[in-house]
Amino acid sequence: MTTIENNVMRRVYRIRILYAVFSGVTASCFLFLLSLWGIGREVWVAAVFENGPQDLVGRAQYLFYAFLQTDLIVQILCLVVLGSIIYLAYQTARLIASSLVPARA
Repeated sequence: MTTIENNVMRRVYRIRILYAVFSGVTASCFLFLLSLWGIGREVWVAAVFENGPQDLVGRAQYLFYAFLQTDLIVQILCLVVLGSIIYLAYQTARLIASSLVPARA
């Protein structure tokens, strides 16, 4: 490949990365932070963790029960946070996988 082709392909690669970062990922991060803020406004999160049992199984059951007994808005915000985390993990894995695969000529 010539120098011009290398420069063009490097720019295309940068644009592709910037497009991936600023499309859904930015919106997902914003939604994640906004949902965490909303949960913090509705629930005293530190008290929820302090009041629960300390063993792993008991804590999981307690948190599940606490989730079921909260208001609908908190449940929705928790699901949005979970969805955002899953989407961000998927996009991160996809970006890493695409950067590890060598470019074909």
